[in-house]
Formats: sequence, structure tokens, C-alpha cells
Amino acid sequence: ALRSGVKKVVTALGVGAHLEKWGYDSTQIQELDWQEEIVLDSTLTLTALPARHFSGRGFKRNQTLWASYMLRSPNYSIYIGGDSGYDAHFKQIGEKYGPIDLAILECGQYNEFWKYIHMMPEETAQAALDLQAKVLMPVHWSKFTLGLHPWYEPIERVVAAAAQRNIPLATPLIGQPVFIGKEYPTALWWR
Repeated sequence: ALRSGVKKVVTALGVGAHLEKWGYDSTQIQELDWQEEIVLDSTLTLTALPARHFSGRGFKRNQTLWASYMLRSPNYSIYIGGDSGYDAHFKQIGEKYGPIDLAILECGQYNEFWKYIHMMPEETAQAALDLQAKVLMPVHWSKFTLGLHPWYEPIERVVAAAAQRNIPLATPLIGQPVFIGKEYPTALWWR
């Protein structure tokens, strides 16, 4: 449904073949390895960065690269973490690109058995510190129940962990606009 409105897709290595299978033209697709970047226009750069997760489902896994992304303009930087287990890559990214204006990090659908591919909420707060994030926006917690925890537990735990570490949070309602550098939504709407 989105394909007709998409001009360009930037993704991780190996994902382009899936998009072509779904009808995207190969000229629309730009695949990036970790640390590679693309200049989207005169003011916007996207860099593929490490993330810790497997790719693929079923019997054939890890045929494509899993990545996080840094989106930079002359005035702001946004880190889009995607799914990732906690590891040293967050500190390395923060040292190279920090401070980061907004870090969008997953905090839900976790379990001790999945700790290498999904962070516990307290690790999400630590990752924001490692990234030198000015503001943390926790995601991947409120729309679907995939983990074995109550749906509200991830946000409650990350709110507490962020408060302990003095990390400002953005907690928009699903679909609510967030403007970088403006006042961030902070309502505890899930309560």
C-alpha cells in the first residue's frame, strides 16, 4: 500500500531483495553496511550503524544485516535504534556521534531468554546514557503484546530507570507528532 508513494528506500545489506520481491524497483533501493552513509539531500544524512539482533524468521536466519540508523541535519541528530540487545555499540556510537538530540529506543517485548536481541527497560535507559542522548523516546512497547510481561510494564520500568539517571523522556501517544528541539510530550497517558 505504501509502495506507490515511496521514492527511495534506504535499508541494510541484503534487505533489498525482499523489497524487490514485493514490487519495489531496484533503482529505488539503497543498501548500507554498518558505518556507511547516504546524503539524502543538502541537509540530511543517514548512517547505518550496528544493532544486535538476528534477521529473518524460521529456518533461514541471518541472511541480511540488522542495523540501527543515525539521521543528521545541520541542527539535529536522531538515533533510530530499532530492535537491539544491549551491548558496547551504544557507547561507541555515542562517542562518535554524541550528543544526540533524540534517541528512539525499544523498551518492550523483552525476556531474559531474549536479552541478546531485546533490551530490558533499564538497559534502554543505560543505552540512552551511552548514546549521550538529550531525550529518550521509548518505543516498541504499547501496540502489540509479544513478550511475556504486561503491556504497560516496559514503559513503567523505563520511566523509573530514566528518572534515576536524570534522562528526559518523550512519551507521545501513538500517532502524536514530536518536534525535535521543541517541548516534548511527557504525559503518562497509559496510566
